[in-house]
Amino acid sequence: MGLVVAGGILAMDIDATLRSLQATALATRIRDSLLYFPLIEAIHVVGLSLVVGTVLVINLRLLGLASVDRPFRRMSSEILKWTWGAFVLTVLAGALMFITNAEVYFHNVYFRTKLTLLALAGLNVLVFQLTANRTVDRWDRSRSAPPIGRAVAVLTMAIWIGAIFAGRMIGFTTTRQATPPPPASEEINFEDLLGLPPAK
Repeated sequence: MGLVVAGGILAMDIDATLRSLQATALATRIRDSLLYFPLIEAIHVVGLSLVVGTVLVINLRLLGLASVDRPFRRMSSEILKWTWGAFVLTVLAGALMFITNAEVYFHNVYFRTKLTLLALAGLNVLVFQLTANRTVDRWDRSRSAPPIGRAVAVLTMAIWIGAIFAGRMIGFTTTRQATPPPPASEEINFEDLLGLPPAK
């Protein structure tokens, strides 16, 4: 019983925090602007495209399907700086979009799925660093990475595809601002909606 009450209080605190976040001046300004939100969303999409594109190049190299004549270490060091730069840009833009409708986004199943997949992507990078990357001197100029490196590459691409899908579904299942329902006493005049003359 105590855990249920504590969980309910925590949920109320989170919702209150989310409502406070989306009521800030910055969130309101972005939400109410015809320019800011679409511009931030465009930056988010471009940043995500750069992240996924550069990650794809690296993983295709690990699989031996692209840039096989280039040493992996040199290629990855040149590309990863762009990946991290784009990732930071994407996170910042995503955070700005999130605060405009924080309560709705937080409770959206696709938003939570996307965050989970991003966490898995980070964990997958850690697995690569602790396994295949420790022996990179042995396979740096090989056509492909060892089996664990190839497995990580396949899993990485699957995770990012899932994250993109979840991200798109967020847009289809949420709105920037919740629209309040019309007052219960207000009646809808279908003649006015359809432009018909009033009934006699």
